[in-house]
Amino acid sequence: MTTLRERMLIRRLQQRDERAFAEVMRLYQHKVYNVVYRMVGSREEAEDVAQEVFVTVFKHVDTFRGDAKFSTWLYRIATNHTRNRMKYLGRRAHNHTSELNDAAERELADSQPTAMRPHIAGPDAVLEGLQLERVVQQGIAALEPEHREVLVLRDVENLSYDEIAAITGVAEGTVKSRLHRARLALKEHMAKHLGQD
Repeated sequence: MTTLRERMLIRRLQQRDERAFAEVMRLYQHKVYNVVYRMVGSREEAEDVAQEVFVTVFKHVDTFRGDAKFSTWLYRIATNHTRNRMKYLGRRAHNHTSELNDAAERELADSQPTAMRPHIAGPDAVLEGLQLERVVQQGIAALEPEHREVLVLRDVENLSYDEIAAITGVAEGTVKSRLHRARLALKEHMAKHLGQD
């Protein structure tokens, strides 16, 4: 999206234009949901949090100053809501690891039309892919929240270190340090669960 187009969209959104809100939803809904889902590990929780994020955007778009990209501001809201939900779930000793595994398996299995799957990969390859995805999801879910956050923003969403620093509110060096630790922990998890060195 061009900067001019983004500014116009934000101006319309600040004027409470419902079509502008629908466009923001269309442009960012999947990305916000994906970030939240990877961090909380539950479809239902991710849907609830993503909905809260867009309600917050609609209510507080007047506070957007334009110092950063709109997407950076939106991701900051998403990560703040996600942190709050994770704290709430942590207090309730909520664990959605099995749901995350089941969902990852369904998503991977549904990612290709059934008629095409046998031509692309045999049953063994599909099973290996499902197992790998499950181990990756478990590894992400096992990370400390601040490590999971930077890993998802960098390695899943491909955001720059600068953007991640703006979203998380920590220095770029801290982002890099957390990302390094997150990758090491994920690598150890993968090696342990896949029986590799």
